[in-house]
Amino acid sequence: MDALLDHTMMRVEDLDESIDWYGKHFDYEEKGRMEADTFTNVFMGPEDAHEDAALLELTYNHDGRSYELGDAWGHIAVRVPEGELEAAYDELMDEGVADYRDPESCGGRYAFVEDPDGHEIEIVQRDHGAKWSIDHTMMRVTDADEQIGFWTRKFEYDERPEGRWEADSFANYFVEPIDAPEEAMSVELTYNYDDRSYELGDAWGHVAVRADDLDDAWDTLMTRGAADYRDPESCDHQYAFTKDSDGHEIEIVTQ
Repeated sequence: MDALLDHTMMRVEDLDESIDWYGKHFDYEEKGRMEADTFTNVFMGPEDAHEDAALLELTYNHDGRSYELGDAWGHIAVRVPEGELEAAYDELMDEGVADYRDPESCGGRYAFVEDPDGHEIEIVQRDHGAKWSIDHTMMRVTDADEQIGFWTRKFEYDERPEGRWEADSFANYFVEPIDAPEEAMSVELTYNYDDRSYELGDAWGHVAVRADDLDDAWDTLMTRGAADYRDPESCDHQYAFTKDSDGHEIEIVTQ
């Protein structure tokens, strides 16, 4: 399978508000839309996003439900050029984005804002990728070794060069497909050393991985012991879903 990360999905309570928010503050444009009887999916990203850049999928359910964020999902991270972190954050503040975690409070290395639904968005400095393009999606895990093994075995991922950060109380591991272009999205696995457990909530949906052939990719995953959650047949052969050991959903899609 291709195995590049295609998109990350989050659920929103007001679709128009979210589209406007990401368009105004991150210069996102609509890249695709799927209208169904009970829900709408909108895919967004920067106008000049690289062809291998991941998109943001906003899912709106038509029944007016609300969502719980939980803590098993952490955030998405978006890129700004090196040296422009403070200017980018100030720009967001001038546009009326709430002051959540400014660069100074994060040691000048990154910053955080929240979207209208409370999804956390990290701002990171990179020398590659379009401004505001998605750099990674962070998820919290209860067993770092097991999760690194999961992504390595099931999807042939590897740790990103210089993609490990060991701290006193936690560790971050960045994994992505071998030979992935630098503009692609990574998965950040965060492991806290205090053996805590996490609640998934339902405000976050999944990350999606590309496959050249859906059925072949699914057969490979089953051979490698992945969870049989929603197979291609149950999804009308349009996509499929597996889960990691912490319950994070992973969609398999074709381009």
